[in-house]
Amino acid sequence: MKVDADAENEVRDVAAFTDAARCVVTPVLRLPEDVALAVVGAFARVVRDAKASAAATAPDGEGIVRSQTFEEGDVYMLEAPFDGFFADRYLMDFYNVRERDLCSRMHVHTGLRFVRMMTGPDTRIRVSSLSPFDVTHVEGVTPFVPHTFEDDLPDAPAGVRRTRHNLVVPPCSFVDVQIPRGVSHQFNAVGEHAVIDSVHPEESIETFRERMSGYRMMAQTVFLAEELPPAATCADLPPGRPGA
Repeated sequence: MKVDADAENEVRDVAAFTDAARCVVTPVLRLPEDVALAVVGAFARVVRDAKASAAATAPDGEGIVRSQTFEEGDVYMLEAPFDGFFADRYLMDFYNVRERDLCSRMHVHTGLRFVRMMTGPDTRIRVSSLSPFDVTHVEGVTPFVPHTFEDDLPDAPAGVRRTRHNLVVPPCSFVDVQIPRGVSHQFNAVGEHAVIDSVHPEESIETFRERMSGYRMMAQTVFLAEELPPAATCADLPPGRPGA
C-alpha cells in the first residue's frame, strides 16, 4: 500500500481514494462516572508512565521502541509481536483537540485494526470515515445507539467535496470499532478523559509485506490530507440522542 514503506507522512489524493470496506462499530457498555474515570485514568497513566520511562522510549532487544506518538495522542505498545504471534497491542492516551486547537487527519492503515474506545466524564470521541459506519445492535444486549451525522470533509483540496460520516462515542462508555485494512478513519477526543486499546492483528505480517524497517504507527499509516485541520472542524458536536 505504501510508496515509501518507512515514510511517516505519506499522503494520498483524497479525491481519488475509495474505501476497501466499512468500519463496524459495536457499543459495549456504559459506566457510572466515578468508575469510568478510574478505568480511563488507569489506562492513561500506563501511557504517561511509558512516555517518562527511559526503557520504553529506547529500542529494546528486538529494536522496538514501545512509547510512540501519533496525531491523536501518545501511544504505548503494551504487548509486542514475537515469533509465532504476529499481533501487537497499543494503548493511546488521547489529546484533547480543544486544548491544542488541532484535529487529526483522515487516514488509512496498512493492516487491519481492532480498537476499543473508552471515555470518562465530560468527554466524547468523534469517529469519522469517508464511508458510512455499520453499527451493531443486538436487542436486549447493546446498551445504546450512538449518534451519527454527516458533514463535508474539511481538509479536502479546493474544488473537491467528500462526505464525512461521523459517529459520537458518548461520555463514560466503551465502544469497539473493527477497521479493515485500507479503510479511512479519524479519531478526535473532545474532553480530557479518552483512551483506546488497539489490537493490530497482522503487525508482523504487514511490516514484512510493506518491507518496513520497524514497528512504528506513523510508518504504517497513509494520510488523506497534508495538514492537521483546526479544532473547529472536529470539536463541535451537534446535539445527539439523550445521554449521547
